[in-house]
Amino acid sequence: MKKNNHLHRLGLGAFVLLGWLALAVGLPVQAEAAALQNADCIKCHEAQPREIAEKGRAHKTAIGCMDCHVGHPPAVTDIIPACSMCHAGTPHFELPNCSQCHTNAHTPLDLRLAGDLVNECLTCHMPIGQQLAAYPSAHKDVACNFCHADTHGYIPDCMQCHRPHFAQQTNADCASCHGAHKPLNVVYDDKLADVHCAACHNVAKDELLANPSKHQGLACVACHQEKHKMVPLCADCHGAPHAPGIHARFPDCGSCHNTAHDLVY
Repeated sequence: MKKNNHLHRLGLGAFVLLGWLALAVGLPVQAEAAALQNADCIKCHEAQPREIAEKGRAHKTAIGCMDCHVGHPPAVTDIIPACSMCHAGTPHFELPNCSQCHTNAHTPLDLRLAGDLVNECLTCHMPIGQQLAAYPSAHKDVACNFCHADTHGYIPDCMQCHRPHFAQQTNADCASCHGAHKPLNVVYDDKLADVHCAACHNVAKDELLANPSKHQGLACVACHQEKHKMVPLCADCHGAPHAPGIHARFPDCGSCHNTAHDLVY
């Protein structure tokens, strides 16, 4: 046993001596560290590659791990890149604090809309900002995520804030007249059902139903075409049905015929 211990000490001493000699003459004592590859990352990091595979978008298809994380501790300590390393050139990319909304770079479009966001959203959704400015309404005075909540792409039902015009009204019905970002610019097509109009203009509808004129059989949009508050001229349909002298004396048709909804003839 003593002989073996003695041999072991001699071997260890020889190894240390050879190491010092190698350093003295400049010989390499270990192989150069191998360069990391993208395939190496998954050996230790399981969650991140899975997130990128599921929701990585361009981070999955356009780049690899080593394009962002250039190095690995302890040789490289600052391995989290700035977003501006790749993302630049548009107003949105110039915003500070990307992580306020993009909390996980491996799932870049799973956004958390925290705080009151307006300018941040409009740097991408510019046409919406233009609509809000061109058609002022109460919608212009709230943050984007007041309606679109905390999930990017979420579109609320109008009835979350607004009472419906009639009991059976759906969100699709709202959109047939109102654009969400220009709600007071009320426009519609020639297929709009009378129920949408009668919900607010019930007096006009009741008068029409009680009046035996041909107007009773017309849809509201047959006369009030394309845009809310559009009021046609009687001559648009009827031309000049009376002698010129009568039209000269009574230029306002309502002087004799009352209103188009409660027609006297």
